[in-house]
Amino acid sequence: MNLEDADRVVEEAAHVVEFKLGDEVCAIDIAAVDSIVESKQVTRVPRAPDAVEGVMDLRGETTAIVDPREFLAIHGDHDSDNILVLDRADDKQKIGLRVAEVTEVSGYAEHQIDRGSRLDRIGTSAIESELVRGVIRKGATPPGEADAAEEDVALVLWLDIDKLIGSVSADETIDNQV
Repeated sequence: MNLEDADRVVEEAAHVVEFKLGDEVCAIDIAAVDSIVESKQVTRVPRAPDAVEGVMDLRGETTAIVDPREFLAIHGDHDSDNILVLDRADDKQKIGLRVAEVTEVSGYAEHQIDRGSRLDRIGTSAIESELVRGVIRKGATPPGEADAAEEDVALVLWLDIDKLIGSVSADETIDNQV
């Protein structure tokens, strides 16, 4: 590793897997992902929350398949065979997210990420969700350099996977009380 590589590693604030959900590009932390697999037969579970499509057998383990679009204001293509299998120590069983397409694994610097109150100035409907950690501005230039043209900056919704999965659990609790 040379000095330039070391500077880049120190500067990365987010290392994420990017994927498409409908017309939006989203991301979750790479550390939360165990694998990317093609969907097999999904068995519907009676009285499961709307976000839970069902379960499938993945390498001998029962894996719950979740559609994250149910919690975000994202519409679009429902047909997809791509599943991001999560690796979370707190989960009692494996969980997979259905995504339209996995596009890349990337690292981003702090200046490329809008969080908290800075999210208000970004114009996309999914931002209003508490499930978004921030918005990654792909192509944004570091402070002190000439700004990139707005059309050269792509927005990526950086999702909080813990809150997303927590929302599924909350939905299940509400459904079971009815």
